[in-house]
Amino acid sequence: MVSSDQRRRQLAREKFERQQQRREEARRRTRRLTVVIASALAVVAVVGVTAFVSLGGDDKDKNDTASSTSPSPSPSPSASESSAPEPAMKIDKKSKYTMSLKTSQGDIAFTMDAAKTPHTTNSFKSLADKGFFDGTKCHRLTTQGIFVLQCGDPKGDGTGGPGYTIPDENLTALGKAGKDGTVTYPAGTVAMANTGQAHTGGSQFFLVYKDSKLPPSYTPFGTMDAASLKAVKAVGTAGVTGGAADGAPKKAVTISKAAVDKA
Repeated sequence: MVSSDQRRRQLAREKFERQQQRREEARRRTRRLTVVIASALAVVAVVGVTAFVSLGGDDKDKNDTASSTSPSPSPSPSASESSAPEPAMKIDKKSKYTMSLKTSQGDIAFTMDAAKTPHTTNSFKSLADKGFFDGTKCHRLTTQGIFVLQCGDPKGDGTGGPGYTIPDENLTALGKAGKDGTVTYPAGTVAMANTGQAHTGGSQFFLVYKDSKLPPSYTPFGTMDAASLKAVKAVGTAGVTGGAADGAPKKAVTISKAAVDKA
């Protein structure tokens, strides 16, 4: 006998898979269009011309309620973005680092273990050192099915990224998936958002403020301290603008300053 809770999670996963399929189809169409446009411009202009079509992370089901229960995927990179290299490795892979966020809803900090997630830790330090996260908003809060606050988008609408992607890491850390295809991301976990495809993380990440079941395909790379988890829980308790289960948080969260230092 399938419980109503299990059925809701199943429907949420099925919907998420449909969303990812649409995104992948759109990405393929965009790449084909990119080639056509670039070729046409090359014929018209003898001088070197670079053209690309940027595929955003727009979600047709953006206004759906409780069934939209997966971290909002980062946008699929455009043809030019996908060739951009990730930052050169400069961190100490044997050390732990702390990412500190000064936000409009209080300070939020989490520890990253470079030994387990070197690419993710190195990328976040590189971005923070450049001020990439400063002035950005945590654009999405989900309060039903899963319980996460999503941040790291410079555009603030779920379509932005750093212009490169990083590989998935540490995906077995939360154990083996159950029969429903999920593992539990414990409260306090910080994990990477992605496009739904492997190795497509960018700068968007989500803060888990209550145990949440998700497929083990989102790199878990950080752990919040107790005070930080409390701050994120308060945002979750306040809910989503307009009373929906998924959308912009009612308590707007703006990151004024982000820094990454050795723990």
